Amino acid sequence: MTRPVGVLWDVGNVIVRWDPRTLYAKIFQEPAACDRFLSHVCTMAWHGETDRGIPAEENTRRLVEQFPEHEAEIRAWWDRWDEMFSGRIEETHEAMEALAARGVPQFGLTNMAGPVWPTVEPMAPAVRHLKAVVVSGDEGLIKPDPAIYRLACARSGLKPEQLLFVDDSAANIAAADALGFHTLHFTDPAMLTPTLKAHGLL
Repeated sequence: MTRPVGVLWDVGNVIVRWDPRTLYAKIFQEPAACDRFLSHVCTMAWHGETDRGIPAEENTRRLVEQFPEHEAEIRAWWDRWDEMFSGRIEETHEAMEALAARGVPQFGLTNMAGPVWPTVEPMAPAVRHLKAVVVSGDEGLIKPDPAIYRLACARSGLKPEQLLFVDDSAANIAAADALGFHTLHFTDPAMLTPTLKAHGLL
């Protein structure tokens, strides 16, 4: 099998830590109430619509109409968005810097609302090394749709077999596997550097 020559990075929970509970644990005093809210009101399926390109304000308005009793908590999702982040993942940041020093091309493929992307670099300066970034909200496509992976390849100028794709979602990794990417399911940051070395990238 062809060895990869570049890396295609997911962003949330690969480069930076993101978890709605980081915010909502401050809003709800009882963990059970926080769980109910995130599983029944501000769900990941609802949030995924902004990742797909629906404007955040429109998506918020729709949910407020459905759950008017939770309007304040729903609006906090975007009003206090930055509080969902808890910093960069050091192992990834160090690896990105090391790859850049070796001249290994790096790219991004993220399910994210378009306006959020510019806020990432202050948290993780190594994203400056990404030569191209496909942001789902800007494209109207979302992982694991094969079309967004093909778009990432087109932007990178590389074929799937020339890229190592790193993502924390099993579904996204499965889709990439089916397209012929080298993959790393990012569940343990300690496995990142050994994997990059095993592929000859570091």
